[in-house]
Amino acid sequence: MTDFTATDHAMMARALRLAERGAYTTKPNPMVGCVIARGEEVVGEGWHQRQGGPHAEVFALQAAGARAKGATAYVTLEPCAHTGRTGPCADALVAAGVSRVVAAMRDPFPQVDGAGFERLRDAGIDVASGLMEAQARALNVGFLSRIERGRPWVRVKLACSLDGRTAMANGDSKWITGEAARADVMRWRARAGAILTGAGTVLADDPSLTVRLGDDTPFVPPLRVVLDPGLATIARGKVREGDAPTLYLHAPDIKPPRELAAERAAVPVQGAVADLHAVLALLAQREIGELHVEAGATLAGALLKAGLVDELLLYVAPVVMGERARPLFDGLGFADMAQRLRMSIVDSRHVGGDLRLRLRPAQD
Repeated sequence: MTDFTATDHAMMARALRLAERGAYTTKPNPMVGCVIARGEEVVGEGWHQRQGGPHAEVFALQAAGARAKGATAYVTLEPCAHTGRTGPCADALVAAGVSRVVAAMRDPFPQVDGAGFERLRDAGIDVASGLMEAQARALNVGFLSRIERGRPWVRVKLACSLDGRTAMANGDSKWITGEAARADVMRWRARAGAILTGAGTVLADDPSLTVRLGDDTPFVPPLRVVLDPGLATIARGKVREGDAPTLYLHAPDIKPPRELAAERAAVPVQGAVADLHAVLALLAQREIGELHVEAGATLAGALLKAGLVDELLLYVAPVVMGERARPLFDGLGFADMAQRLRMSIVDSRHVGGDLRLRLRPAQD
């Protein structure tokens, strides 16, 4: 096991912070940061800014210039070794004459997956990996989920009262949480590759599911996905307005009207319920990494019951809505305590007057 120094840790932490700057613009590519240093002196740094643009290493090497020779390059992901829209970063590091490369983790993407490290070592460069790997993996949960599991990372966003209610009995839910919480949700939407909702939510609430950041922060609009086996929502919907693309997922035997301008795809249906595993596989094929779900209790409950929820993003408002109000999840049908689903709190923070919890299924 490699012994990393305090300087190594400080430089990799800096590279991870740089990588985060691409959260809204690099999808479906991973976020990557790079720092080039001579000892404790940073001579160049960069991050992957957008899909199709130069990678982090290229920006860092351009900034370092001739001072890259003999320096150490710290990268949050294994340098690529293939030619896609850009050339191999491993070759660029070799050409620049760096003497050492420290990577947070290996890249599981099949066209890389160790080949970058091998090319660097073949050129006589000292290569070490595994420094702050947990943080690097957390940064790119969507990309890694798509590559390693063949499905997106599923994050379900919910807002509820103190008694776990999401809407009044008549469906009224505006607004449970405050303005700050709603603005926070926009940041999570912006980093997602797609936003998924169900037909019931479109019919009841007519959401637009767009990203509204309120500033000049650049972002790639996420794909809006409507899970609608019977295409009950095609006659209406703000979900088709604006610049963001929309995809309807419907049953194989449904014939959409010719005038439907939005994109569509068929997914297997069991009874009247879509096969959620097939839905996620289809979205992964479309290079969706992080899937942000904003739906009602039926779809949220179905995803949870199927074991497909990787993370809950739960906003809790300090209000009580009463026993007749609607619950967070439907369809779980637990009969005793042994069946309960345990969640772990990843973090909690106040957002305006509300509490935001991030939870993940507890590991046994």
